[in-house]
Amino acid sequence: MSILSRRNFLAAFGSAGLLAACGNGVNSQGSARIDARVDSAFDFLYNNVGGSTDLANKAAGILMMPLVSEAGFGVGGSYGRGALRVNDVTVDYYSATAASFGFQIGAQQYAHALFFMTQDALSEFRRSPGWTLGADARYAVSNEGGNLSVDTTTALTPVIAVVFGQAGLIAGATIEGNKYTRIIP
Repeated sequence: MSILSRRNFLAAFGSAGLLAACGNGVNSQGSARIDARVDSAFDFLYNNVGGSTDLANKAAGILMMPLVSEAGFGVGGSYGRGALRVNDVTVDYYSATAASFGFQIGAQQYAHALFFMTQDALSEFRRSPGWTLGADARYAVSNEGGNLSVDTTTALTPVIAVVFGQAGLIAGATIEGNKYTRIIP
C-alpha cells in the first residue's frame, strides 16, 4: 500500500468519524424528549384554557412549542423547540428563535401553540425553509374566566397563536418575529 493510498484511507476514515460525531439526530433521544414535553403542554393547555380543545378540533395542524426561554438586557433573544402535529401525530420538529432590541431586562419562559386553521396555511408553513409569524395571524388570549376569546373573525384567520404558561420576570410574552425552522432533534 502506498503512502498516498494510506493517507486517503486515513482521511476517509477520519471524515466518517467526524461526521458521525456531528449529532445528526440518528439514535438520539431528542425527539422523544420533545414529544414528551409537547404532550405535557397539550395536557396543560386543554385542562387550563377553556375553548382550546374546540380550537384544536377545527385546526388542520398545530405547532406546539412547550418551552420557550427568553432573556434580555437591552438586547434579548428567545429559543425553543417543539413539534408540528397533524391529526395528533408528530410530522416534523421545529425550533423557534427571535432577537429583540430595546428597553428590556429580565428572563421568562412560556409555551405557545400555533393553530393552522386552513390547509393552505399549514402547507405554506411546511414548505417554507424558515417561517416567521406574520400580520395575518391572530392572538387568542384567555379572558378572566380562563376561556379563549375566539370570535367568528378570529376563527376564519389562517393562523391563531395562543401563548400560555408564562413564568418569569419579563412582563408579557410575544411571539411576533419568531422564526420557525425545521430541525432534526
